[in-house]
Amino acid sequence: MVEENLSLPESFSVSEIQGQVTALGPWFHNLNLGGVQTAPDHFLGDYPSLKWKSFGHAIPADLTGLTVLDIGCNGGFYSIEMKRRGAARVLGIDHDEDYLAQARYATKVLGMDIDFQKLSVYEVGQLRERFDLVLYMGVFYHLRHPLLALDLLRQHVAKDWFVFQSMMRGSRTKPQIEDDYPFWETKMFDHPGYPKMHFIEKNYSGDCTNWWVPNRACAEAVLRSAGFRIIDAPEHEVLICRCDPDAELHPIPAGLT
Repeated sequence: MVEENLSLPESFSVSEIQGQVTALGPWFHNLNLGGVQTAPDHFLGDYPSLKWKSFGHAIPADLTGLTVLDIGCNGGFYSIEMKRRGAARVLGIDHDEDYLAQARYATKVLGMDIDFQKLSVYEVGQLRERFDLVLYMGVFYHLRHPLLALDLLRQHVAKDWFVFQSMMRGSRTKPQIEDDYPFWETKMFDHPGYPKMHFIEKNYSGDCTNWWVPNRACAEAVLRSAGFRIIDAPEHEVLICRCDPDAELHPIPAGLT
């Protein structure tokens, strides 16, 4: 969590920070920049600090010497937390220039050395780099092609740890699923806990970028299918994974790598 009392460089006064925070708004990440809250009226409360409190303990507390990739970094909250844990290199990527401007300003005020680049999740192969820990927070359900994105991440940038968070809807139960079924067997598809992704044709919560929302069993299944081994589920929406060296990785169509 961002600390409450931060010593600011002399060049940043509270009024200057407040003015710049307003100019860069609206913010989705509520950060504490020297006493200035960037999104004090967030509809989810003190977000994402509240979310971080629920799963932060499941990520190594000491990241000294490790590299971190924060995908869909937004205003930079998780990038900042990774740097606080001692990560040697943190790179945040996002497709939205407004979010990147917010993240760059926040880390400038906090005096942190974090890189930010405009890059789509589908373009991660351009990085030509693998990271010890990859954060994939709140991106999956905004994608038209979520499985392609997971395959690209596993095969191009993930080296070990992979932290996945997605909005989930539907049943939280996880029935026993067989590896195969006869063609005429169909009743398992009607089980509420069978792996399912809900497709949103128009909008959900006023957001036209909400496309695919998995249930819990589906979230776990797609991660395993992409080559990740789930080691912890500290809260309902967050799954802590490691790269599975024995997984069979699926070929990515030519031209999409």
